[in-house]
Amino acid sequence: MASHAVFVGIDVSKARLDVCLWPDGECLEFANDSRGIRALGRHLERLGPAAIGLEASGGYEREVLAALCAAGLPAHRLNALRVRRFAQGCGILAKNDRIDAGVIARFVSCVPQAEAVHDPAAARLAELVTARRQLVEELTRCSNQASRTVHGVLKRIAARRIARLKADILLIDQAMAEAVAADERMAHRNRLLRSVPGVGPVFAHTLLALMPELGNLTRRQAASLVGVAPFDCESGTFRGQRRIVGGRKPLRDAAYMAALVAGQHNCVMKTFRQRLADAGKPPKVILIAIMRKLICALNAMVKNNQPWTA
Repeated sequence: MASHAVFVGIDVSKARLDVCLWPDGECLEFANDSRGIRALGRHLERLGPAAIGLEASGGYEREVLAALCAAGLPAHRLNALRVRRFAQGCGILAKNDRIDAGVIARFVSCVPQAEAVHDPAAARLAELVTARRQLVEELTRCSNQASRTVHGVLKRIAARRIARLKADILLIDQAMAEAVAADERMAHRNRLLRSVPGVGPVFAHTLLALMPELGNLTRRQAASLVGVAPFDCESGTFRGQRRIVGGRKPLRDAAYMAALVAGQHNCVMKTFRQRLADAGKPPKVILIAIMRKLICALNAMVKNNQPWTA
């Protein structure tokens, strides 16, 4: 056991895990496979680190993050952009795997991290949610291309591709419904979320998969996490316009569609939308306000374990 607090940074690549211990600066290397991850876990258990950070790396970090969380170690998945800006603020311009691991370790030592929430069932659902979003994006691209295609052969190819994508999306929708129904906790939360007029299966499943913190946040934290919280833009006597920034884009995209529906068919949100319109608010400002009100209501419902009441 180290005599002082140890912070661990892990740079994840497909083949290996570069590890840096801060403040000692010791660098280690493990294979990014089951054997290497087990060896890393045993080593970190002996050290008893105060915090472990690793960046999101296109899915290569999932197995090691799950293993560390299962071992009770304080592992956190970090936003790569925030870590890179931290490095630039520290004057670190060079970039390689060992340097990145050191930057991550310094980052978690300086910036407090929220407790990691890792749910294997939610992680499996998140994989389906991500795949569905990618298929929908591909369907949009194919449909746009097909609308401008003249040649008959290309039209037939596009039609087959579009039909295949639609079938795959339906298959994933069914798989997501089965995954939620198979987990008692997610099934209960899904019923709570779906009780809100305007919240459909896509938005509910996205919240369950990509926002496991739902119900454990304040109103401001929930809005900020989705990316619908307005932030100040002021300096001295200058008073700029408040704007939304940051957040989890897939959540915000799903909330956008849910807010469109809720603003038309949810009596509370419809009244709220009309009140803002009467006050002269622009349409996009109204829509963002509905998104924020909706996500705050859902957070409160899950926290209080209560379904929607108008």
